Amino acid sequence: MSDILTINQLSVSLQKNTILADINLSLTSGEILGLVGPSGCGKTTLLNTIAGFNQLNSGSIIIDKLCINNTNPVPAEKRNVGVIFQDYALFPHLTVWQNIAFGLSKETKEEQKLRIEKLLILLGLMPQAQKFPHQLSGGQQQRVAIARSLAVRPKILLLDEPFSNIDARLRNGLMIELRHLLKSLNISAIFVTHNKDEVFSFADKIALMHHGKIIQAGTPREVFDHPNCWQVADFLQIGSWLPVNVREKQVSTVLGDFTVEDLILNNGEHFVLLVKPQYISLIPGNANSVVKHISFTEHGYHYLLSSIDSSDPLAFEDLSFYSQSLLSLEQEVRLQLIPHSYQLFAHQTHSFST
Repeated sequence: MSDILTINQLSVSLQKNTILADINLSLTSGEILGLVGPSGCGKTTLLNTIAGFNQLNSGSIIIDKLCINNTNPVPAEKRNVGVIFQDYALFPHLTVWQNIAFGLSKETKEEQKLRIEKLLILLGLMPQAQKFPHQLSGGQQQRVAIARSLAVRPKILLLDEPFSNIDARLRNGLMIELRHLLKSLNISAIFVTHNKDEVFSFADKIALMHHGKIIQAGTPREVFDHPNCWQVADFLQIGSWLPVNVREKQVSTVLGDFTVEDLILNNGEHFVLLVKPQYISLIPGNANSVVKHISFTEHGYHYLLSSIDSSDPLAFEDLSFYSQSLLSLEQEVRLQLIPHSYQLFAHQTHSFST
């Protein structure tokens, strides 16, 4: 399958500050990419640069064989890219029908009618066709914004925090609807989000940004199972962090010890262990942890625990653990590590797996 979008060594500076550096990315037809990362890492800038609202400094963007670079800048209106802003940016004085028709002035009246009616039906908006934006719910406004962007048949749809203004009760349903719609129309999409649950539910692949660079890209499963650096695992809240003591191949933690055969130590390096909740067990014996917070989820009781002995150099805080057993606040318990493919991160930059 050919790429609908290819970004090569893209760099962008705004007001003499480098915002994006050496961005490389590709997207096939019909593929959905979730762009995630902490605030200020460059996600929206990348979206705006693809759309044509920002000028690139170096590198290139190729959209369906149209190459965009310094010598061929290509204005936004000629890139065939649809954009849905966080506030939807609907025209308040136009009806739903008129909002959707806004970008179709070059089409015949018959073609406009066919496209608008199809989108109204697909998005369940036909009863709202003659209403104005202020008469719609947040979810309906989002659907109108989607319909307006899709009406012009873009090669790529860009969405900036598309679900942030939607009531939590409606969010999952809207994500399923929009994903199905994009797949049925074979439209590629990139969406920005801070919500890891959204990216795992909605995206075919994800790219995590940090300080203006993409530090890891892959399918949600690949990134979740094999984060390539501390920043990825920490931002996606893949697990908790345990301090460790490493001597040659032996690794010690408050919750147990294990051996790493292929770990190469450099002078002055310090490691932390990424521990996912499913690799922690509650066992009888002398307590090593104390319950600090309790909540209930669909996975059972969720606990945050800390070391009993806070003076221990290997003491931990906020260890995430799920259990069907009901514990009490400040209860002291014994936890241990379940053997698995351990992931050690050195200097918060890279990892070693066993």
